[in-house]
Amino acid sequence: MTTTDIKAAGETEERLKRVGALLEGHFQLTSGLHSNRYVQCAKLLSLPQEAEAVSRALADRFSNVKVDIVLGPALGGVIVAHEVARALGTPCLFTERKEGEMQLRRGFEIPKGSQVLVVEDVVTTGGSVKEVLQLVRDAGGEIVGVGSIVQRAASSPFDVRYEALLALQVTAWDPSECPLCAEGSAPVKPGSRPGS
Repeated sequence: MTTTDIKAAGETEERLKRVGALLEGHFQLTSGLHSNRYVQCAKLLSLPQEAEAVSRALADRFSNVKVDIVLGPALGGVIVAHEVARALGTPCLFTERKEGEMQLRRGFEIPKGSQVLVVEDVVTTGGSVKEVLQLVRDAGGEIVGVGSIVQRAASSPFDVRYEALLALQVTAWDPSECPLCAEGSAPVKPGSRPGS
C-alpha cells in the first residue's frame, strides 16, 4: 500500500495487526479501566512508512478546513502530530505534562486566533485530548477538530469535530468488575502516563 491507500478502517486495522500493535492479554488502561485488548500504536508509529501512511490518511480527513497548527499530546500524539503537520504543510507542536499538568513547553506558543487541529494515536476516554483542547482555548486558539488513528470510545468524547481512521470497540471493565482479575490475572500497564 502507498501512503494514499488508506481509505477504509479495515486497512488501518490490518496495518496495526501486521506490525503486532493489537495486543491480547490483561491490561490496565490510562483511564484505570481494565481490558483484554490493547492498541500499542507506538509499534506502528516506529515504522516511518506506516506512520506517514496513517497520518496522511488522517490529514486527508481535514483537508477541507484551514489548519495553522497541528498539536498532539506527548507521548502518543507527538509522531502523529509531526506527520499530519507534514502532510498539511503546517507547524507541529506538542504538549507535555509537568507536575501532572498538560502544558506547552520548549518555547511553543499558540498565537491567538490560530486554527488548531489536535491529534492523538488512540482515544479511549479522551482525557488527555480534552486537556489539550482547554489549553488551546485558554491560549485563544480556535479548534478545527480532533483526529486519531484509533477510537476506542463508543462515541466521540469531544464537543468538536472528531475523525478517527478506525473505531475499535474493545470491552473495558472497572477493576472491581474485571473478570480477568476474578480469574487471578494481574493487569499489565503498557501506557506512557505515570500510574498507567
